[in-house]
Amino acid sequence: MYDLSQLERQLAEFTSSLFDEGFLDDQFNQLQQLQDESNPEFVVEVVNLFFEDAERLLNELAKTLAQDNIDFKRVDAHVHQLKGSSSSIGAQRVQKVCIAFRDYCEEQNVEGCLKILQEIKQECSLVISKFETLFKMEQQVFAYRRLG
Repeated sequence: MYDLSQLERQLAEFTSSLFDEGFLDDQFNQLQQLQDESNPEFVVEVVNLFFEDAERLLNELAKTLAQDNIDFKRVDAHVHQLKGSSSSIGAQRVQKVCIAFRDYCEEQNVEGCLKILQEIKQECSLVISKFETLFKMEQQVFAYRRLG
């Protein structure tokens, strides 16, 4: 059976690894500072909005890139939106791939766009998985504190 200090240590180590591996940047810390007792689910809610937004934008990107005459301005607008929302939650690796994606849009490089779309999907999937693990760990610590 775990004790609270073990859970807190695991949570701290996992969170630290997210920063070390480049999944998160300081923007995530700033987001956490906006959370307080009046809105204890703030970070989870904001990140869930990112999940929904990312899924919608990735679907739009796939649809737009599948057309015969690709509207690269539209592709770039979707990528710009995804970059902004990933940056607002501190999802650094997603943001970096978006920057590279925008370069392919500027060059109107269809193959590059399609290739990097897969990369973005993978990075989004990874960061979503990391956030889900982080939130589960936080819930365990919170539940343990309430019991103790």
